[in-house]
Amino acid sequence: MRALLSLAIGSFGIGMTEFVMMGLLPDVAQDLLPAVWAHSPEQAIGQSGVLVSMYALGVVIGAPTIAAAVARYPRHRVMLCLAVALAVFNALIVVLPGFGLVGMARLLAGLPHGAYFGIGALVAADVLGPGRRAQGVAFILTGLTIANVVGVPLGTYLGQRWGWRVAFLVVTLVFALAAACIALFVPAHEGDPGRTLRSELGVFRSSQIWFTLGIGAIGFGGFFAVYSYIAPLVTEIAGAPQWAVPVTLVLVGVGMTIGNIAGGYFADRDLRATLHLGLAGLAAALVLLALLAWSYAALVILAVLIGALSAMISPAIQTRLMDVAGDNQSIAAALNHSALNIGNSLGAFLGGVAITLGFGFVAPEWVGAVLALLGLGITAVSYAAERRSPRASVAI
Repeated sequence: MRALLSLAIGSFGIGMTEFVMMGLLPDVAQDLLPAVWAHSPEQAIGQSGVLVSMYALGVVIGAPTIAAAVARYPRHRVMLCLAVALAVFNALIVVLPGFGLVGMARLLAGLPHGAYFGIGALVAADVLGPGRRAQGVAFILTGLTIANVVGVPLGTYLGQRWGWRVAFLVVTLVFALAAACIALFVPAHEGDPGRTLRSELGVFRSSQIWFTLGIGAIGFGGFFAVYSYIAPLVTEIAGAPQWAVPVTLVLVGVGMTIGNIAGGYFADRDLRATLHLGLAGLAAALVLLALLAWSYAALVILAVLIGALSAMISPAIQTRLMDVAGDNQSIAAALNHSALNIGNSLGAFLGGVAITLGFGFVAPEWVGAVLALLGLGITAVSYAAERRSPRASVAI
């Protein structure tokens, strides 16, 4: 258990570094884009959404390449190296000046994300055994969801009070602690010496891999279209004070933690239904939020529901990838985070475009609803293709 808790500390840090930027976008925009802010705060916030996308892009690039390249090596050593890299790259965010350099540091910080979660999920799944794989995945993801209850709101508060870079200093310290705990408590866990980069990348010959990646990249993007711009939604649309932003983030994090645990449980029992109902519910909740965001009470209730539904989908997508990946488990486990962060990047980008085009801070909710419905459609097509031709899950 100490080994899994050690890994969860790292996932807590990943959740914090990924999501705290969203609560601090107004502060970051004012600091790094002062000229744009002086002309139009709305434009500056929309442009700062690129920093969310840069992190997501790093995950997309790093998840398959790092996971495939290290599949043969002992997993406990790989996890230690990834935790150290995360500490170093987040330290760069603290010290580098200028919007461009901070953007590059965000890209670097995202590179180890997918491999850390993917390889950690394999360790957890092995510990918990057959029939509880999704719950093993959910255990590692618990650090991420708890980060949204504690780390992200705390980082947002600290960033608003003493400068946004302080939040990333805290993140750096969390990763340093994770690295120390992994070195002390994670026992030897061998990799697969027979795996090569080429053999791992062979997973992309599976059509079902592409379908499942599409579910995460598009359907999960609905959550990020909204969450990326939660701060202005709370203050500008609902008219709540600035201190309400971290409070809202705490509550969303609670919803994500509950949804993650429930998702692991339900996915082990009916994976298909979990995906269908999760995405349909997410789309409906996003539409309601678009209509009722002017009320802070309604906003909070719906934001918590959106967090729960999106987190419920995540372990289901990862389990589905592991189901259709055959022997390529290392890269499949990491690809989930690549897909989800394509969704992160896509949702943040499209939400930012909608804002900068003048449709206002409610526009990302409509964007998110469309993305969730598209993800639901891809899920239906995936299972229909599998029924027509079971071999479709093996190779194109």
